[in-house]
Amino acid sequence: MVRDSTEPATATATGRGRRRAALTVAVTGAAGEPGRALAAKLAAHESVRKVVAIDDHRGDVGGVSWRVLDVRDPVIAARFGGVDTVVHLAVDMSVDTDRHARTALNVRGTQTVLTAAAAAGVKRVVLWTSAKVYGAQPDNPVPLDEDGPLRATAEGSLIGDLLEIERVAERAPRTYPGLSVTVVRPAMMVGPNVDTFLTRHFEAPRLLVVRESSPAWQFCHIDDLVSALEFAALGAVEGSVTVGCDGWLEQDEVERLSGLRRIELPASVAFGTADRLHRLGVIPAAASDLAYVTYPWVVPSTRLRAAGWRPLYDNLTAFEALLAETEGRHAVGARRLGRRDATIGAASATVAILGTAAVVRRARKRRAP
Repeated sequence: MVRDSTEPATATATGRGRRRAALTVAVTGAAGEPGRALAAKLAAHESVRKVVAIDDHRGDVGGVSWRVLDVRDPVIAARFGGVDTVVHLAVDMSVDTDRHARTALNVRGTQTVLTAAAAAGVKRVVLWTSAKVYGAQPDNPVPLDEDGPLRATAEGSLIGDLLEIERVAERAPRTYPGLSVTVVRPAMMVGPNVDTFLTRHFEAPRLLVVRESSPAWQFCHIDDLVSALEFAALGAVEGSVTVGCDGWLEQDEVERLSGLRRIELPASVAFGTADRLHRLGVIPAAASDLAYVTYPWVVPSTRLRAAGWRPLYDNLTAFEALLAETEGRHAVGARRLGRRDATIGAASATVAILGTAAVVRRARKRRAP
């Protein structure tokens, strides 16, 4: 783990005035990660008087006041009484959740939390999305501008939920005057219990590489995300905030460090195959997700750095944490494989991609009259 000697242990850089005015902070999704870690960290912070932990089940964080309820329940407004800041982390980022159920929680939950916070007189709401909302494009500047356009493609995927959360966040201050909204957008998340389409990319027997592409691998360890959320909760940063390690790793470096070999395909084959497999339900990842392992989407953490934040991890140590977490797991196209599936070996990725034509032909025959 790499640490900066100037790095504050906690977000005490918010000023003496804020230390005197102790805050009450509510954290939704407090029984899961990163909510659990953030609730514990805030409960021990000298600037925080009280932490209200909210989830649909009671977690194991001590020193907080638990409120068990669904964030989509309008009664949550009563739980926000006396709260200064709400950090809304009850967002489902899972690859495997039913799409409709995930959207119902992510979008309706965010809408309900913002409405309830405004009704209860909360001054600040912190939301969690992803730097993926900027989109992964071949012409992206490296790094991106925090205030740059959101060019991601929804296509019914998790990205669609996150883009809608961003739209809700943008409208909220106009709809609810006096309510400040901060959105935290992490780079590719890694660390304990982080399981996403992108982490599963490194569970494949080989790494899919689109021909003539130049991926730029930037990571955000979950510990650094929690630290960034702490800064946001205490009012050290506002607006749209990106968070990630300094710099990035090139594709050749990633292959050398991981020991994984590549499968290189033309863009038309890779994206077309991914689209067909997704539509047939063979893999959970949409074709648009493939862009995030193909094109750069590096972020600068500009506002956080100006506030005194520094990452605990660099890209090398974060990548090592990812490799440790994914060791012994097997996935192709974000579909997790069991032990028997994994015995097909390194050729499985090739078969899954180049064998799509046969899958499509069989599916068409079944649909034919």
